[in-house]
Amino acid sequence: MTSSASTPTTAAYGSWTSPVSAASLAGDRVALDQPSIDTGHVHWLEGRGSEGGRVVLVRDGVDLTPPPFNVRSRVHEYGGGAYTVAGDLVAFVDFADQRVRVLTVGAGEEPRAITPESDSRLRYADLRLDEGRRHLYCVREDHRGDGEAVAAIVRLEVDGDNADGGTVLVQGADFLSAPRLSPDGGRLAWLQWNHPNMPWDSTELWVADVTDSGTTGAKRVTGGQDVAVTEPRWSQDGDLLHLSDESGWSNLAAARTDGTVVALTAAEVELGWPQWVFDRPSFGTTDDGTIVCSWFDEGNGHLGTVVDGVVTALDLEGVAFDHVRVEGRTVVALVDRSDRSRAVVTVDLDRGVVEVVREESAFELPAGMLSTPELVSWTNSAGLTVHGAFHPPASAGFRAPDGELPPLVVRLHGGPTSMTVPAFSLDTAYWTSRGLAVLDVNYGGSTGFGRAYRERLLGQWGVVDVDDCATGAWAMAEQGRVDGDRLAIRGGSAGGFTTLAALTGTDVFAVGASYFGVGDLEALARDTHKFESRYLDRMVAPYPEGRDVYRERSPLHHLESLSAPMILLQGLDDRVVPPNQATEMAQAVRAKGLPVAHLEFAGEGHGFRKAETIVRAREAEAYFYARIFGYELADDVEPVEIDNG
Repeated sequence: MTSSASTPTTAAYGSWTSPVSAASLAGDRVALDQPSIDTGHVHWLEGRGSEGGRVVLVRDGVDLTPPPFNVRSRVHEYGGGAYTVAGDLVAFVDFADQRVRVLTVGAGEEPRAITPESDSRLRYADLRLDEGRRHLYCVREDHRGDGEAVAAIVRLEVDGDNADGGTVLVQGADFLSAPRLSPDGGRLAWLQWNHPNMPWDSTELWVADVTDSGTTGAKRVTGGQDVAVTEPRWSQDGDLLHLSDESGWSNLAAARTDGTVVALTAAEVELGWPQWVFDRPSFGTTDDGTIVCSWFDEGNGHLGTVVDGVVTALDLEGVAFDHVRVEGRTVVALVDRSDRSRAVVTVDLDRGVVEVVREESAFELPAGMLSTPELVSWTNSAGLTVHGAFHPPASAGFRAPDGELPPLVVRLHGGPTSMTVPAFSLDTAYWTSRGLAVLDVNYGGSTGFGRAYRERLLGQWGVVDVDDCATGAWAMAEQGRVDGDRLAIRGGSAGGFTTLAALTGTDVFAVGASYFGVGDLEALARDTHKFESRYLDRMVAPYPEGRDVYRERSPLHHLESLSAPMILLQGLDDRVVPPNQATEMAQAVRAKGLPVAHLEFAGEGHGFRKAETIVRAREAEAYFYARIFGYELADDVEPVEIDNG
């Protein structure tokens, strides 16, 4: 079906033709991450679906890491901090073997490994170069022994072979991160925490003197039980800047050279992000000591400065600002925008000039096709306010028949401590331009609204999040925005669990799509990686003492109450959520006689990276919705095998 923008065609919601194809989500699009600036050069990582998901380090638009190198760390499985630059010296982690390699820009040399072969049993992240001394500081995760991997902060010799895997500087805590060397090279700061805490629960900031053989005089500076300290950073005068949520909101603080710790801001706004990955900065300092930071205020993202304890937003386009780094009076950041794709940008603080360095996609929607998101809130069953963003259908070429309301896709972020922002994305436009509405839910447990909001999920995962999504969907239906009989829910990872829990625990949704979602919490508690191995102690209950709670919350054990079809999409190399969970869920739904589709993808892990996988998964999901909701999909897609369909 085609249409002219000047004379809209009347057609059912969901059946509209769209300029946003599934291939648009993976074709010329790249996934941008970890921008940085050094000696005036802007660097960033590009994940390229067209190259099988290979992540490339780019400098000023020129690739620094040639094929087949793939710049990704596997520490904590989520990685982060996989490269660092100092002048023309570059260090990075290659995903294939997890060895650290170095290269000199312009020298015409192949990257040289400086860590030993270990069959990926030695893994490195959060890299920091000390260029003058030719040292590299980083977090090392050692899988060579029995039991849990051992965390350490190590020092590598840039010009050595580091046959022992590096000089161990710090060890003993379950988890370590953020090794940061003082400007004079004499002291090392770091963060540490222990099971069952996650880094947004309870962390400690430590400092020690650096010696030739290691460190000495280690002492805790701040942090502790129920206080999350993140992002340590030395100032030029020796203060140790950091974020702390001791007040209930993540704000800036400084550990002075005299041993005192003082708050630099005290606003009811949220600075920083949950540290799922290493080296994700939200602030930096200019040469004159001005702090530039990003924050969230009721779901709105800002970038600004701190002067005399007051945060003042800069007049910039953007709804979220991530990976904020500062050099001189120039800021580089990863920015989400409301009308265009995510981009790496630089900001000249003196001239107020913003330059877009690289966009994730050059794709531009035709006039009239952009869905303008609206920040919304509603009340859940407990009478608490929940936040989200609503994206209505939008097409200049189509209108729906009189009286028809659109289907709604309730979309869940992962984590579950992440958050959603009202940003433009081709993912959203794929649905809205076809005539479906989208509701992004920042359910209780999400970041960006203070510690108390995030802690609503403690002991309540699978309860609070499900209720917040169900009440949000009904709120949109009761307000006449969407069709209450055509409500879908979709999510990946933790969002996949909430999707499955909503389909088994409520009768609100007519269909669901789970991407590598958790069906059996007990299996996840028994069979997952170190970083999250005790996560569920706080989110559900200690295990195995709380086994009954795990079974009660697991969708796989409540299929008797399931009344909605589902599609499950799973990578076969997933180390976070084992593929057998999707298999068991599909078998159970199939046995119950409900429509179910189960797609598996070889070579994909926890999150899809290959272009062909992204295309097939999205088209399969759209096909499934069309079959369940009863409209004719305009796209010519490969049919999906639907059991009981």
